[in-house]
Amino acid sequence: MNIVLIIIVAIIVLILVYILNLYNSLVRLNNKVKEAFSTMDVYLKKRWDLIPNLIETVKGYAKHEKETFESVVKLRNGAYDSMSPEDKIKTNQELSKGIVKIMALAEDYPDLKANQNFMDLSGQLTKVEEDIANSRKYYNGVVLQYNNKVEMFPSNIFAGLFGYKTKAMFETSANERENVKVEF
Repeated sequence: MNIVLIIIVAIIVLILVYILNLYNSLVRLNNKVKEAFSTMDVYLKKRWDLIPNLIETVKGYAKHEKETFESVVKLRNGAYDSMSPEDKIKTNQELSKGIVKIMALAEDYPDLKANQNFMDLSGQLTKVEEDIANSRKYYNGVVLQYNNKVEMFPSNIFAGLFGYKTKAMFETSANERENVKVEF
């Protein structure tokens, strides 16, 4: 009888240790996702702050591109700090499309391409875009680990009980995968 009781207690202790370990790993992965997004958010904010300067520089050269500028400015005028992570991802995907169009304008305006301010802003933007791409890879890798833990058996049972849900990856839109067509 004592042996049976010891075995039952040992099994219960092992199950509790497993649950605690699983809970801690979910917390750890969730915190890594938050940290990864925060890192990416720094670069997204940098790009966010560069956009008005870039638009003002390009505006003088391409006055007839008003629609492109207005769409980028409209997206940019949102209150970045009050956006949710999902809104930041969505808005920055839209901004990426507009920035590509604005940067393509430089090809049609040699004076703009030679403008020192534009060259400096373009260089800064290129660096920030590289940083965003790298941080996006890191973020997506961490989200993959987290989502696997939340979705795979048996951890999915406990993840649901503890309120953990899958996170969205930072994906490229279908439009970004296509070649950009700039038409005047």
